[in-house]
Amino acid sequence: MATKSRTLPLSKRGLNFEMLMWIFTRLSALAMYALILFGVIGALIMGARNQMSFADILRWGFMPNSTHVQSTNVPDLAPWSSFLWNLTATLLLLVGTAHGVHGLVVIADDYVTSPRGRLVLRFLSIVTMISISIIGAYVLWAL
Repeated sequence: MATKSRTLPLSKRGLNFEMLMWIFTRLSALAMYALILFGVIGALIMGARNQMSFADILRWGFMPNSTHVQSTNVPDLAPWSSFLWNLTATLLLLVGTAHGVHGLVVIADDYVTSPRGRLVLRFLSIVTMISISIIGAYVLWAL
């Protein structure tokens, strides 16, 4: 007796919202890894290996903000506070926030059973994500 397959064939799967969100989660994680690697390599190219500890280099990689360099032995902060690093920090903030909020929504969807509750939860999540992104971008660019 043959067992019946529980998965849908490729012809019937198609691209739906859940599949796009699954792809977004994977791509946003890869984008965060790429931005962190870019920050670490950029710090090493700018001379951090002689002027910063390994912990300071990693802190810079996870959030390339010039305030992370002020407490190190770097003599000139101007290259560390350029437009490129502000843009990199902003991209890391936006991708990380979207990735994290999406993860929280996926987890909360497992526990919230009513459709109205899920709608309210998603609305609050979007408002929170936008608020955090705006405040974070302001801090990165204005300070």
